Amino acid sequence: MSSAEKVEQGPGEALVSIEDVDSSPATRYPLSPEALVPRKGGRFWAVIVAVLLSTFFAVFKAYCVSTALPVIVSDLHSDQFVWVASAYAIASTALLPLSGGLADMFGRKPVILGSVLMFALGGALAGAAQSMNMLIAARVLQGVGAGGMTTLSQITISDLVTLQERGTFNGLIGLTWSLSGCLGPLVGGSLARHTQWRWMFYLNIPACGLVAILFLLFFSPNKPPSLTRKEMVARLDIIGNTLLVGSTCSVVIGLTWAGIDFPWVSAQVLAPLCIGVAGLVAFLVYEWCFCEYPIVPLSVLSNRTSLSGYVQIALSAFVNIVLLYYLPVFYQACKDASPIASGVDLFGLVFSTGPFSIIAGASIAKSKRYRPPLWIAWCIMLVGIGLISSITESTSRIATICYQIPAGAGIGMVFAASYFPVLAPLPTKMNAAALSFFVFIRTFAQIWGVTIGGAILQNELQTRLPQDIQDSLPGIHNIAYAIVPLIPSLEEPEKDIVRKAFAQSLVTLWRMVIVVGGVGLLASLPMKGLPLHTQTDERYALQEKPEDNGLQEN
Repeated sequence: MSSAEKVEQGPGEALVSIEDVDSSPATRYPLSPEALVPRKGGRFWAVIVAVLLSTFFAVFKAYCVSTALPVIVSDLHSDQFVWVASAYAIASTALLPLSGGLADMFGRKPVILGSVLMFALGGALAGAAQSMNMLIAARVLQGVGAGGMTTLSQITISDLVTLQERGTFNGLIGLTWSLSGCLGPLVGGSLARHTQWRWMFYLNIPACGLVAILFLLFFSPNKPPSLTRKEMVARLDIIGNTLLVGSTCSVVIGLTWAGIDFPWVSAQVLAPLCIGVAGLVAFLVYEWCFCEYPIVPLSVLSNRTSLSGYVQIALSAFVNIVLLYYLPVFYQACKDASPIASGVDLFGLVFSTGPFSIIAGASIAKSKRYRPPLWIAWCIMLVGIGLISSITESTSRIATICYQIPAGAGIGMVFAASYFPVLAPLPTKMNAAALSFFVFIRTFAQIWGVTIGGAILQNELQTRLPQDIQDSLPGIHNIAYAIVPLIPSLEEPEKDIVRKAFAQSLVTLWRMVIVVGGVGLLASLPMKGLPLHTQTDERYALQEKPEDNGLQEN
């Protein structure tokens, strides 16, 4: 067996053969009959509630601003609306791998409390913003906190629950994610309607206070191994993090400008994109060839099972964000729906994602097999996207909502299950690095999804919309969002022509998503059916009170 086919385990653990899928779990993960795990007492469940709440608020804040943005832009007298969302995305993406490294160095509790504090502070400053620049700066701080909260939530779950048991908990996170993604636009739109958008941010303060209290009172993990100052500097991986943060920011800036502030072929877009991609390549070369303590170890990508999991979460996140962003465009352009009503019309997608996340997680927890749920998920997702691609401007609204259900079900199942092929081949001591990169890949893919989806829609509309309508919007690059508010006031037959142009343009986008889903299904085929870990990382185990320290057989 080659070195690329082995992954080093922690002390006292055997080497796992990634290719040896025919051997029994007992052979690969020998456990004595006396193997014991801590009973899940009240402190455990209090921490789980804190984890779910932190995930809810981080996702909620990412989505709630979209429907309130027109009012915010009007109040602050600025046209730099795109950076309100982009600043949050850049900050929450670029520092994700670093948060995992900091959690290994300083322990989980200080990092997650620091993230909650930054999230709350960012919300307070955003609510008090008197200019767009101040709001954007506050959103950067808020994004840093949200990224740390999202990553540490996943890492904390992995510390407290073995991989065999984790399916149900992953499902709960998926359900939390879908609920917050659904409620965010509705709450944002409701507050914007009453010109009370600042309360979207001020509500961060009591929410973060509740999360912080739960973590302070009940979260008592073991202290991390002590390190010398030299070791701490080395583990910070300053060069690697600088390359990653700079490259990620450069790519996101290019994608943010593309097609809105500058044409795709302009130097203002191509230069940051090329510099960012080159920087990401340089980052991987440095991490894998020169860095002593890489934040993205080669071993997390050097086996085909983990690599398959990373590709699957990236592609499913891409599909999910395209549907979330551009289905509302369909309802607003083709069904005359208001922004809030278009959010309600997404219920088929968002409300199917959560329950099926739980179903997938529970089935993995029971069967100890993650490949069948993933294969089924991709097939269901493709069926749903295929149905969505058949939608025209005259398709009934109830049918379009029903078509979303299989797509959302497949996405929810992949979100819950793709976690397992990533971690199954790796030792538990690599949980933080593997999971922070997992969240980074998922978030980064969403940025690409929004931008590529927008480019396809923009190009298709330019070929299908009547030229006189395009000429009525001089100097506006993003004609899709500029025309949507005008459609209800158009006269017939012009209105029908525009609605048909939007529906046909979106069909091209949905067909692209079908291709992405097909690639996701193909990417799921090489992964191996490895057994799920029955251990957690004891370095960061929860310190239970004496009354909670009962043991039960595994």
